[in-house]
Amino acid sequence: MIFCVEDDKSIQDLIIYSLNSVGFEAQGFSSSKNFWKEMNKQEPELIILDIMLPLESGLDILTKLKKIDRYQNIPVIMLTAKSSEYDKVKGLNLGADDYIVKPFGVMELVARIKAVLRRNIKEEKQKDKLKAANIEIDLTSHVVKIDDKIVTLTLKEYQLLVKLMQNSDRVLDRDILLEDIWGYDYFGETRTVDVHIRTLRAKLKDNARYIKTIRGVGYRFTPE
Repeated sequence: MIFCVEDDKSIQDLIIYSLNSVGFEAQGFSSSKNFWKEMNKQEPELIILDIMLPLESGLDILTKLKKIDRYQNIPVIMLTAKSSEYDKVKGLNLGADDYIVKPFGVMELVARIKAVLRRNIKEEKQKDKLKAANIEIDLTSHVVKIDDKIVTLTLKEYQLLVKLMQNSDRVLDRDILLEDIWGYDYFGETRTVDVHIRTLRAKLKDNARYIKTIRGVGYRFTPE
């Protein structure tokens, strides 16, 4: 099932019709209200989000999706009438998998959807291990290796490293890291994240350079 959130009824109908005609099941929503209601009933394979929506923008919806564990890995394609680099970069930094600018060809949209789904399936098959540069994490055994040598991390350091590597090249703000790793009931300040990043970097030694500080926002894992 593919969900399409698009307030222009003619565009929404065209997308749903096109997806159905090539074998996909698809459902359309004109605003976020019914979309969130349906998300509580079933989780789609992919979400198409228009940026310019009434009440709640596509970027706001995307931000919420990436903060909820069970929705984090659902691939998202952004639709926008804007062609500025800022809108594209913002959507990708928030976790979008791809974007397409209006007006677009239906076959291009279908091709992009298939490409994102193929990539997502491949990532799902490889999700028991993470590897970037010379850092490797076995998610089943919780073993972290650098150059095939085991590195001992605390639970929170391990969870931080996994989160950063799973979102490689994406900026994760401190609030998201605090909420996802320490939980909703943790009453510490975001300084807690900075302290654990510092101890993690110390243990990663030369590999600490892959964890970039984004001033005033948070952190990004960028393997060279």
